[in-house]
Amino acid sequence: MSARNRRLPRHRAWPLTATDVNECLGSFMSHVTDLQFLTGHDSGTIVLGAAWVAPDPHNYGHGVHPDAVGFRVDVHPVDAADRAATRAVLRAHALPQLHAWIAQGIAADGTWQLTPHQHYWRLTDGHLTHRDEA
Repeated sequence: MSARNRRLPRHRAWPLTATDVNECLGSFMSHVTDLQFLTGHDSGTIVLGAAWVAPDPHNYGHGVHPDAVGFRVDVHPVDAADRAATRAVLRAHALPQLHAWIAQGIAADGTWQLTPHQHYWRLTDGHLTHRDEA
C-alpha cells in the first residue's frame, strides 16, 4: 500500500500485502468477501485474523447481506521495526494455515457453514500460535 494512503502512524506497518494474501490463497481468494488492513487500536499479539461470515436464515431478511457471506481476512499492524521478521513468519507458516482453514471451511458441512467462526494468529516472542475463537 502506498505510503501516502497508509493511514498508519510511522512506527506501525502491515506485515503482509494484498499480493501476499492473493498469492497464498490462489483460487480460494474468490471466497474472501473482505480483505482489510486494520488501522485501529493495538491488537496486542494478533497479527492475522480470519472469519467465516455465515448467512443468518432465521431472521427473516434482516441480517447478513448475501454478498457478505464468506471469508473475511484482517491483517493487523505491527511495530515497523518487527515488520520484516513478522512477514517472514506469516508467509512461511500463517498463510499456508490460512489456506488450509479456508479449504476446510469450504468443504465443511452445513452446520459449520451456518455458524460464524473466527480464527486468529498471534505472534509472541517469535512464536506463532493460532486457534479458533468464539
